[in-house]
Amino acid sequence: MGDVAVERTTEQLVHQYFSLGFEHKEILNYLKILHNRCISLRTLKRILAKLHLYRRKHFSNIEDVVRFMEGEIEKGSQLHGYRWFHLKCLQNDLVVSQSIVRELLCYLDPHGMELRKRKRLRRRQYSNKGPNYLWHMDSYDKLKPYGICINGCIDGFSRQIIWLQAGPSSSDSKVIGGYYMNALKMIKGCPKTLRSDFGTENTLVERMQKALHQTFNEATSERPPFLYGSSTHNQRIEAWWSILRKHNAQFWINLFEMLRDDNLYDGTFLDKSLVQFCFMQLVQRDLDEVVLEWSVHKIRPSRNSNSPSGRPCIMFEMPSLYQTRSYLIEVPSFALDALSLDCLFQEYPCDEEFYQLCGILMAENDLRAENDPYSAIDLYMNLRRILKEIFV
Repeated sequence: MGDVAVERTTEQLVHQYFSLGFEHKEILNYLKILHNRCISLRTLKRILAKLHLYRRKHFSNIEDVVRFMEGEIEKGSQLHGYRWFHLKCLQNDLVVSQSIVRELLCYLDPHGMELRKRKRLRRRQYSNKGPNYLWHMDSYDKLKPYGICINGCIDGFSRQIIWLQAGPSSSDSKVIGGYYMNALKMIKGCPKTLRSDFGTENTLVERMQKALHQTFNEATSERPPFLYGSSTHNQRIEAWWSILRKHNAQFWINLFEMLRDDNLYDGTFLDKSLVQFCFMQLVQRDLDEVVLEWSVHKIRPSRNSNSPSGRPCIMFEMPSLYQTRSYLIEVPSFALDALSLDCLFQEYPCDEEFYQLCGILMAENDLRAENDPYSAIDLYMNLRRILKEIFV
């Protein structure tokens, strides 16, 4: 019975990694390195056949693929390239070739295909020794005029996203400290060096990073635990913001600009709070999807870069495959718990009293929070009308 349980768990892991778009060799590496499960390629193929998981046969109905792609384009994936879109199809259990996705995308979204034809710029070369050697953190302010502040952090070696959070503030050092602390609790340690732009919102993270190094970093280091620099020198996260805008943020920018142009948003406390109440969770859901898709997609080799190529999650979690190691400084949980007392972990997407008021108004007027942006617009407009009748 024990063997059966292990086999079933292995099958679940195989299904999970196959659905993420991993190749056979990558699945075997994950099973061996992260789960201590050594199986042969032949056994893996047998499990895949048993689960009816295939890449090159038993293709999904083309109508199902078209329906899925149309829905994703409408939701905000207008600027996804065909490789990224193919990965989204695999993650949603659609068996389709990359060439078919490319042809469908040309037909379904010709305007988006045209927008993606950009010329590449030559940039200075970047080098990084391994995972957790250098993290880059920054805030993304394109949605800030509408009350949604995004803060993120990326590992410089693997380009794995450490955190990507939407909240009502990106200027409160305790909020940014909460993002940092949640990440450290997940990986049970801190990076060798953390880099950020100048700004008072990063001061708490700076103090915690330095304190952890002073206490738990036994090795001498040629790099300081925390670095400030201009945005031009924080290139890893700055470059990733353009990817976020292309794959998700531009949709939300367009949506909120539409509200503003239709005189449904004027930047007041009321309107900002309503945007936070109605849209924050949807924005965070989209950010989580972008992070997952980015983590398992393949970064192609570049002639003008010293950085490794491959999937960010594999480069981050299995550095030995790239002849390097993790530079994580292990930190015990009691130390992280103690530092967490200085952080702010937000429970609400907006002001707490405003959140409670909107909940009451929704119950009284039979309004529901939906899971798509356009239904959220209806909720926003209804609550805005009701609140203006009450307070204006």
